[in-house]
Amino acid sequence: MIARLGVALGLLLAAGSAQAQDASTLKKDMIGQWELSTTERSKTCVVTLKPDPAPQGMKLELEPSCATALPFTKDIAAWTVKGLDIVRLENAAGDAVIDFTEVESGIFEGLRANEGVYILQNLVAARSLAKSMDQMIGDWSMVRGNGRPICGLTLTNNEASTPDNFEAYLKPRCEQPVAAFAPTMWRLERGALLLIAPSGETWRFEADDNAQWRKSPDSADPLIMLRQ
Repeated sequence: MIARLGVALGLLLAAGSAQAQDASTLKKDMIGQWELSTTERSKTCVVTLKPDPAPQGMKLELEPSCATALPFTKDIAAWTVKGLDIVRLENAAGDAVIDFTEVESGIFEGLRANEGVYILQNLVAARSLAKSMDQMIGDWSMVRGNGRPICGLTLTNNEASTPDNFEAYLKPRCEQPVAAFAPTMWRLERGALLLIAPSGETWRFEADDNAQWRKSPDSADPLIMLRQ
């Protein structure tokens, strides 16, 4: 009986040690510059997370434009890690302004009630994404797998009426089903291109090894976007 209790106690101590190690590792990994933004970077803010202790967590710096781009950042005074995997940006009292959890390597998501989702991403990676978005702007051709064109499309950097989306325009004489879909907005999301219709219907395209964008899920007669 005593031996079993000793084993159980050992397992609990080991689990506690692993949890502390996970939180400690996350704290170390978060030190540096991050971009805080809306989901598709229409509004951005650079946050520098520091290892120095603050009254409620650790110190950070927000670039001056943060308060204008994202007004809620005016309340942020420190950062910390809660539990195993929650990165918290908090106010001077230690209350959460926004909590982030990692959804992909180096990409964290946080939700603010009545506002929506925000992204915290390594600054270098975020700026690489911005370059990718710039490369998407312009004229595209939609073709079938055999290369037959069925529609022309222009992606712009004009902000659409829906937050974090940009305006898209179909060219005349598009064939079905693109003409019926009639997208008016686009955005990049986690490496995929999303085309969005006024109804809210969304088509997802993913880049392939040939620098093309193929509609997902793939099919026997794929729809492919090619740069014109």
